[in-house]
Amino acid sequence: MSRSNLSPTDYHFQIKDCFLGAQMLFVAFGALVLVPLLTGLDPNVALFTAGLGTLVFQVITRGKVPVFLASSFAFIAPIIYGVKTWGIPGTLCGLAAAGLVYILLSILAKIQGSEAIERVLPPIVTGPVIMVIGLILAPVAVHMAMGKTGDGAVVLFPQAKAMTVGLLALATTVLVSILGKGIFKLIPILCGIFVGYAVSLYFGFVDFSGISKAAWFSVPDFVLPEWNLQAIFYILPIAIAPAIEHFGDIVAVGGVTGKDYLKDPGIHRTILGDGIATSLASILGGPPNTTYSEVTGAVALTKVFNPAIMTWAAITAILLAFVGKLGAILQTVPSPVMGGIMLLLFGAIMVVGLNTLVKSGRDLMEARNLSIVALILIFGIGGMSFSAGQFQLQGIGLAGILGVVLNLILPQGKKG
Repeated sequence: MSRSNLSPTDYHFQIKDCFLGAQMLFVAFGALVLVPLLTGLDPNVALFTAGLGTLVFQVITRGKVPVFLASSFAFIAPIIYGVKTWGIPGTLCGLAAAGLVYILLSILAKIQGSEAIERVLPPIVTGPVIMVIGLILAPVAVHMAMGKTGDGAVVLFPQAKAMTVGLLALATTVLVSILGKGIFKLIPILCGIFVGYAVSLYFGFVDFSGISKAAWFSVPDFVLPEWNLQAIFYILPIAIAPAIEHFGDIVAVGGVTGKDYLKDPGIHRTILGDGIATSLASILGGPPNTTYSEVTGAVALTKVFNPAIMTWAAITAILLAFVGKLGAILQTVPSPVMGGIMLLLFGAIMVVGLNTLVKSGRDLMEARNLSIVALILIFGIGGMSFSAGQFQLQGIGLAGILGVVLNLILPQGKKG
């Protein structure tokens, strides 16, 4: 419909939807850009692929689900390891393949129903795998909050000042998440970054040299994947946990809007949209996508349930991706700021996994359950590895595969 054919009321609602969409992006912005800043990916590319992935999701789900897709925290650890081991192009190959896990699960859900996925990947498996994702990243957060590189090898800032920055960013994030009202309660990460950045300016931690060199408008620095079988073997199993989290997110959105999205458009469509968005993002050089609970919270707060709002949020993200100065500004955020926020963030990931176990109601002292949970945690956190020729599994990936296999082969105990 052209603007000339719109009534004043229709035009007013489109303008209003546009601004509401921009607000949804604002809510997601802090978490969205944090992942590429932590992993060495381009934040402008992340903005573009978040927008594109959300549009793809809307098409596949027939525009029925009000969710926004953006950078997934679950893949931070494998991206950091992958970039260090195989470089960005090789890592992107594994990330693109991760979308296949979602696609396979969508096929299983279509044929057998969502109950089949629950049988293969119950909370007793996914809970501890999510915990491993959070716990394995703990040293990275601590090192960065102390003014070091993520691996702790190089000191970037004086420790005392760095910890002051990191702890103030952390304290702000915690306090806003607990005490914040309205829109502020939905953007604790953004508030933490703002306060940490302000203190970093006072300490002289911020380097502005890159901003002047950046163009106002430029094409994002897209990076194409490079075939790497080892990266695929390493990252594929990691996709199990966030794929299962998708179900919880869709149920949560349905609880807010009062609709059953598991039936219409169907969980097979929502997880397919998530999977294709993940692969598409990785093919272009962005982090894998996931549904954002922050935006679900914003939907609950504003009572705006129209999925078209997310289309406007996606368009806004794509437009911002071409603002070169924005990416340059984001890359000036000092590592202690991000480290302080990550202390809470990675702990929160662990707690999500723990909550998954608790809500399942399983007796964790029952021999079968104890064995599955214990071995997933120790294999994952301890860094156990298995290799045969080019094939190699270790860390989170090995823990995920081990959990699935143990759940399928171990006999059920008397207590279940």
